Amino acid sequence: MDANELLKKVRRIEIKTRGLSQNIFAGEYHSAFKGRGMTFSEVREYQYGDDIRDIDWNVTARHNHPYVKVYEEERELTVMLLVDVSGSRLFGAVGEEKREMIAEIAATLAFSAIQNNDKIGVIFFSDKIEKFIPPKKGRKHILFIIRELLDFTPESRGTDISMVLRYFSDALKKRCTTFLISDFIDSQDYYKALSIASNKHDVYGVQVYDKRDAQIPDVGLLRIRDLETDAEQWVDTSSKRVRNEYQRWWYERQQNMSSTLKRCRVGSVSVATDEDYVTALMGLFKRRG
Repeated sequence: MDANELLKKVRRIEIKTRGLSQNIFAGEYHSAFKGRGMTFSEVREYQYGDDIRDIDWNVTARHNHPYVKVYEEERELTVMLLVDVSGSRLFGAVGEEKREMIAEIAATLAFSAIQNNDKIGVIFFSDKIEKFIPPKKGRKHILFIIRELLDFTPESRGTDISMVLRYFSDALKKRCTTFLISDFIDSQDYYKALSIASNKHDVYGVQVYDKRDAQIPDVGLLRIRDLETDAEQWVDTSSKRVRNEYQRWWYERQQNMSSTLKRCRVGSVSVATDEDYVTALMGLFKRRG
């Protein structure tokens, strides 16, 4: 991608995602992730409109009248994005490429974090740590992240989610709000690493996939190339058995991913490249809030 084309793409993504974070996500993001940097200050009598989750039941019982806990800002949050840059993100048969949507989602989360006065950092990963961008604040920092999201060329094309989770758990000592953004196409088990990471940090999974990841169309003899290994094979897509086996493999993989995330108490959302990621992220924030 040449410099002019890259600048245009960065600008387009900034305009779109900054608008989303300001007009749609800012309130949802703040209400979902407030309190992680709050410290208890005092109690006062309940007032109309207060969140009932803030009621101090011990004080309420003593006074026979509802009292709520009042918090004050202790420090800003640190938000980390763990972004999959493996070969499979280049696939895009339906809608836009996974890479484009991953960049937009990451940029939207980054702008939402800045709106909330949080620091934002990124780890790009394949089957190795490709790049670590330490958490910082500011528009200049976010634009640098977006440029890297669009134009970064990884050294490797494989995927190792366990590896990045272990690295992240070791590298970030302070509790973070963390978004793992990936298509989750990984043949290895990452339950143990995810369990450790989610005990230390608030981790959320954002799966970006293509509809053709889930289903092979009936188009006759088709040559398929694995974007992570370069392995190629011919597949007879006119065979119903072949299509059903592939669909069953995808379903079982999705069930395994969902089960792993739930067992690790990780909130998650899946969004296809031809779907509206705004609705998906809003749903994730509302479930969190």
